[in-house]
Amino acid sequence: MKIVKNIDNTIIKDKPEVSDKQAEEAFRTILRWIGENPDREGLLETPRRVTKAFKEYFKGYKQEITPDLLKTFGDVNGYDDMVLQKNISIQSHCEHHMAPIIGVAHVAYLPSKRVVGLSKLARVVEVYSKRLQTQERLTMQIAETLMKGLEAHGVAVTIDSTHQCMTMRGIKKEKATTITNYFLGKFKNDLSFQNRFLKYISNNN
Repeated sequence: MKIVKNIDNTIIKDKPEVSDKQAEEAFRTILRWIGENPDREGLLETPRRVTKAFKEYFKGYKQEITPDLLKTFGDVNGYDDMVLQKNISIQSHCEHHMAPIIGVAHVAYLPSKRVVGLSKLARVVEVYSKRLQTQERLTMQIAETLMKGLEAHGVAVTIDSTHQCMTMRGIKKEKATTITNYFLGKFKNDLSFQNRFLKYISNNN
């Protein structure tokens, strides 16, 4: 099978496909394992529905972060100050328990004479969040991809989320939230940019 890589060098196509039928049979096995009867009326279509849902939850594995996705535009009269997009919703799943991660991402970059369409910032967040993740890696992937793809002077990413692997199971701390930050370029080396970013995202009005 041909190997296809994203802009961040992660491989997206290197393994044989698993069929929907195989996935549905796996979910039928799980239903039996938890003590259910997959042949009862209410569960007959559940394996198919769950397979369909998983395609949506993890569609990031089928999506590429290509240079074309991060196409920039120069007709902005030389704008070179911070571009910040706040409160980008995140629905991901942790790789340890496959439990939901729900939160928001705040993303900023310092353009190098060119800017990218605002929807593309949210698109990068979406692609990486629709994979099994740790919040730390997700934060870094978003930042490093934007830094490279936009050839930016700097990138800042903050994620604030709840992890249902610790709110619904295990330690069960329902109000616990997790914040991760990652700074590159001028955001890392110049505290004035970093402080401006943190000030802006702390004001959620």
